[in-house]
Amino acid sequence: MSEPAGEKRTAPDIQDLAEGSTPRVEKPTQIKSVENVALADATAKQKPSLWTRRMFQLYTCLFLTTLNAAVNGYDGSVMSSINSYAQYRSYFHFSLTEGTPSTGIVYAMLVVFVFSHSLVFMFPRFTIGNVVGAFIAGPCSDWKGRRWGMFFGAAIIIIGSIVQATSQNLAAFMIGRFLLGVGAALGPSAALPYVSEMAHPSFRGSMTGVYTTFYFVGAIPGTFIPYGTSYLVSTEAWRIPLWLQMVYSGIVLSPRWLMANDRHEDALDIMVKFHGEGNRDSPIVQLEYREMMAEISKTGADKRWWDFRELFNSREVRYRTMLTVAMSIFSQGLGNGAVSYYYPQMLAGAGIEDNHTQLLLQGMQSVVSFIGALIGAAYTDRWGRRPQLIVSTSIIVALFAIVTALNATNLAATADGALSAKSSEQANAEVAMIFIFSFVFAAGWTPMQGLYAVEVLRFESRSKGMALYTFWGNIASFYNTFVTGIAFSGAGWK
Repeated sequence: MSEPAGEKRTAPDIQDLAEGSTPRVEKPTQIKSVENVALADATAKQKPSLWTRRMFQLYTCLFLTTLNAAVNGYDGSVMSSINSYAQYRSYFHFSLTEGTPSTGIVYAMLVVFVFSHSLVFMFPRFTIGNVVGAFIAGPCSDWKGRRWGMFFGAAIIIIGSIVQATSQNLAAFMIGRFLLGVGAALGPSAALPYVSEMAHPSFRGSMTGVYTTFYFVGAIPGTFIPYGTSYLVSTEAWRIPLWLQMVYSGIVLSPRWLMANDRHEDALDIMVKFHGEGNRDSPIVQLEYREMMAEISKTGADKRWWDFRELFNSREVRYRTMLTVAMSIFSQGLGNGAVSYYYPQMLAGAGIEDNHTQLLLQGMQSVVSFIGALIGAAYTDRWGRRPQLIVSTSIIVALFAIVTALNATNLAATADGALSAKSSEQANAEVAMIFIFSFVFAAGWTPMQGLYAVEVLRFESRSKGMALYTFWGNIASFYNTFVTGIAFSGAGWK
């Protein structure tokens, strides 16, 4: 029996059943939605595997690069940890209990003193170092390539670590913090574009998302090392963790930078090695090569290190820049700053005042966050960028409200005016909610912090755009360091 054109046969007809033949059952057509048809077609033809020798060579390159993220993770955790040391605070003559602008040295040091009506306004030197580094990070990467940008950043971090760890006075410590800030801006501003450009196209979302998860590869030892040294009574309690800050500053050419600098064969060789399993006719390699030839200008803004107009010269570009800046600011303003920067003060408000217990819980929180970040990076291509951000943000807002409510309703003033927890059960519940908050933030936002920003930027403006990302991130970090610190000291949970 013939079937009219375009009619779908859904059941066996009577003649087929009468003759005893096997009914023909047609499988419904499966439709898969893809963002890049050309890449999906090339991937289907090549069928790349994650377990080949070439892939493991690529993993090694990307691993060394992601250590740039670990540098910032280590610094954030180690300074948060030693800021609670009596040995550290006494040595530099800081208050042993209050979180004021003077103890803004948690993340930085003084850079400008403005004397007015007997007030001294102090700006964080690490943050100022980051801001200074942000303005030279883009030109540095565009000038000599991504690896040189990472090299300069690592070298400055090593010098800053030495100055900081050997400091005998506050001035030397401030200089070390400033140098660390400059290096911490140079390295990541080059490293994230490098990871995005070197990652295999078929797995770029996950590979690039993993970069920011390595923040916790630094944060975890940045908490447990100070936990171990906190038992020392000398200045070595805080000097040893600071010495170890230089360990992550390892040094790791990007094919797109080579293409942009008219080194086509070198770029093709790298893509063949890491994306084509040595086959120059690989569909994925050929697709990448054609896209780069069409996309990259040899006279673009990346050839003019002083030219930042590429970030603002059209409506489309301004929209991309706005998304990059928004990602930078929002990632610092969702409550994670308050939770991570002043974790000891929050635990004290929850009734956990022993310094060693606080450091142990902070280290455990970093481990939980790292697990969440890895899960978020692994599933980001499946979930989609915006759904991942929107859903996680909604949950984060609810969790942070619960944390502050638990803290507010569990505080009671003692006879000497100090605040203490009324209920140990409620304090434990608050700690649990902080852990859940950290897990959700890490799963939803940590992989996106670098991945989303680098994806929305064009190649020619990528380095300078990431420098702008770093700049605004530090402005938000400055707010968290000082305003949040004063709030915790003066207003408590409010």
